[in-house]
Amino acid sequence: MALSNPYQSYQQNSVNTASPGDLTLMLYNGCLKFITLGKRAMENGDIQEKNNNLLKAQNIIHELMVTLNMDVAVSKDLLALYDYLNRQLIEANLKNNPAILDEVTEFVTDFRNTWKEAIQLNRQKQFTQSGQA
Repeated sequence: MALSNPYQSYQQNSVNTASPGDLTLMLYNGCLKFITLGKRAMENGDIQEKNNNLLKAQNIIHELMVTLNMDVAVSKDLLALYDYLNRQLIEANLKNNPAILDEVTEFVTDFRNTWKEAIQLNRQKQFTQSGQA
């Protein structure tokens, strides 16, 4: 077997050992990355690259949708928002509209930042409860 790329090995290990909360954070970050790449390709007139990256962003939004726990009340609201973002990504792709991508980026950035803060608060709470404070 050929030597693997150390960065790819690190990435794979990061995903395999991440908590569910960290995986969600990775999904948000990945979505933002692909929207940015899609917008750049849109601006450069690279239709195939734009389409590929926006489809990846849509796949991430879909993954966020199917992993929602619908027993939790806020999940119904999140599902509606994710569905809206997915439709906006489709429209931006079809119409070559970077302004729509800016709107989606704002939403996903807000979700990511809120999620990151929730993870940090949860870790602080666990740390305090374990008698480490």
